Amino acid sequence: MVAITKKLEQVIQANDPESLVAQFGADEPLCTDAGVEIAPWQIAYQTYGTLNEDRSNAILVCHALTGDQHVANLNPVTGKPGWWEVMIGPGRPIDTDRFFVICSNIIGGCMGSTGPASINPETDKPWGVDFPLVTIRDIVRAQKMLIDRLGIDSLFCVIGGSMGGMQVLQWAVSYPDKVFSAIPIATTARHSAQNIAFDEVGRQAIMADPDWREGRYLEEGVRPAKGLAVARMAAHITYLSETALHNKFGRRLQNRTDKTFSFEADFQIESYLRYQGQSFVERFDPNSYLYVTRAMDYFDLASEHDGILAKAFLGSRTRFCVISFTSDWLFPTRDSRAVVHALNAAGASVAFMEIESDKGHDAFLLDEPEMFKAVTGFVEASAKARGIA
Repeated sequence: MVAITKKLEQVIQANDPESLVAQFGADEPLCTDAGVEIAPWQIAYQTYGTLNEDRSNAILVCHALTGDQHVANLNPVTGKPGWWEVMIGPGRPIDTDRFFVICSNIIGGCMGSTGPASINPETDKPWGVDFPLVTIRDIVRAQKMLIDRLGIDSLFCVIGGSMGGMQVLQWAVSYPDKVFSAIPIATTARHSAQNIAFDEVGRQAIMADPDWREGRYLEEGVRPAKGLAVARMAAHITYLSETALHNKFGRRLQNRTDKTFSFEADFQIESYLRYQGQSFVERFDPNSYLYVTRAMDYFDLASEHDGILAKAFLGSRTRFCVISFTSDWLFPTRDSRAVVHALNAAGASVAFMEIESDKGHDAFLLDEPEMFKAVTGFVEASAKARGIA
């Protein structure tokens, strides 16, 4: 019964979310890099704090692969706190007593923004894999249309980690005059071959599940839960460092004193990964996982600038703070340094901090005091420069 309830809640959130929603009609299409116009469409979002009189204190938060708009409030599906409450809230580095914070569910997601789980108005059935492939630039285009709808001419700051950091960089390239400051964390300017490979393993796990049904599982009342769980398990390994895995689990057995000589979850790490996979299935749409990982794979800011990343940032007046973590092997520090070098070559204003941490890629979501100090200091300096201190 719980599983059925969760499944129904996911479908409801995909089309009628418990959040704010901006709807765009047939005369306001979202033009995608695939050459397809999506219309009508909608984008789900949350806001925190108050927009000041001259609309100069707005901060856009961009979520990562499995995130959503519920960045600083209870998630309606899981009932858990917002995914970045350590960073955002009253008195936090992104202080909602001072700033107007916006976070939207990405296009292609499954928490209320139009995506493969949404209803296709032409068929009155879920889009499934008929939904056009979207890119990080498409995701940012949709966010820009939302920001315009809210009457905000310029964002004080755009911040995000991982895939959210990709969106931050894309914002700075696509709309340089609209971004006063940018904080890309634990991210890259292009997805590596290794990361594309990990994404492909996850997609194949989903598509190999008999219940995927060529992407039509919602129509047929089934769900490729096993495939999605395996995809999540594989991805979750990349979010942690070897040190973090060793310190947290080592080779300790799970609720037993000896090996079972079976394929049960003998080790704590096995049990943990199975839990991560199962809990993910309860809140995420499998087709959305295919689409969002593909958007990350296609991301390459330099590709349209003769392969020279610095050209993407030429003339930028945005203030940047780039942050990486020593133990992040998914988006290692060298990726952040490449961004910093390109910004320096383009003459942009950039600060950089590599934070010592043994927590791996997920460090940006966790309690990292040095990260909080860096963000707080950068935001304070940018607010003074913006005249909103």
